[in-house]
Amino acid sequence: MRDLQDVDSLLLKELKSCCATEYNFLPRETGLKLMESASTENHSGVSAKCRDTRVEELWSLTSFFGYCTQTFVQAVNLLDRFLTIMKVQPKHLPCIGVCCLHIAAKMVEEESNVSPTHELIRISQSKFTVSDLCRMEKIISEKLSVEPKAVTALTFLHLYYSAFTSLSAGREEIPSIGRLEAQLKACLCRLVFSKAKPSVLALALIAQEFEAPQSVMLLKTVQQFQRHVKMFPVFLLLFRSVTVSYSTGRNMWPSAWWSTARANATNQTTKSLFGSCQGGRLRISKLVTSVCPVCQLFPREAGMKARARTPVRT
Repeated sequence: MRDLQDVDSLLLKELKSCCATEYNFLPRETGLKLMESASTENHSGVSAKCRDTRVEELWSLTSFFGYCTQTFVQAVNLLDRFLTIMKVQPKHLPCIGVCCLHIAAKMVEEESNVSPTHELIRISQSKFTVSDLCRMEKIISEKLSVEPKAVTALTFLHLYYSAFTSLSAGREEIPSIGRLEAQLKACLCRLVFSKAKPSVLALALIAQEFEAPQSVMLLKTVQQFQRHVKMFPVFLLLFRSVTVSYSTGRNMWPSAWWSTARANATNQTTKSLFGSCQGGRLRISKLVTSVCPVCQLFPREAGMKARARTPVRT
């Protein structure tokens, strides 16, 4: 970090601290591999496709209720961590997903903005009850030791963005934080990105955007941060192939669509809001058409031992 003399020392200190603790909030590698290998026809475990579909629905619910990006990212982090340490049956996944969103909302949002549990269940068109949700919330909280300030890719995205903003001081045109957050949310809808370290994923997003202005100063700073988080240049090449569709702004539409739906929700039934959805469920069109083996470049530390996963009892 000695090359980053112009970056605020407190910011660098916080970045160093987050890099040291990010491993505490990573999904378990063995669990991620099990989800990747699971088949959608295999009802004994949650597949990557089931997980991705559930995260897309959480994104829709986040936008519908007006929750912030941090709430969504926190919810996905809780979901991935829980799914990788517990043996979950697919039929329990809707309850787990909504529960993770509710836990995240209570940690992040103002109390007055947190949707009541019965409303959350109604809008998500789920079949479980409020008591089921409360019971699942207790299980998740106990298993994960939920902390309000989890270190996620969004944490690093804001730290990097603050550093680049201070360095540019208005002299360079940099992407808006809103655009970067939208791209991060799109990435989190695919399990493959959960295998990358949050510090690496966030920097890859910024590096991808900063290649457009071709600023020598910004690109040099990216390289310095890149060395710090030990990200190989080939990661960016693979990452670009996966995120190329995001540059069109397609990943922005769920937020816009659900904001409109939320504004028009008064005196309308849930069915009318979701009229174009399949099977009465929230659906977002696929944001990634192919899965890239980018995660293979960053295997978790060899010292992280696999543990047996415990069945979920509800």
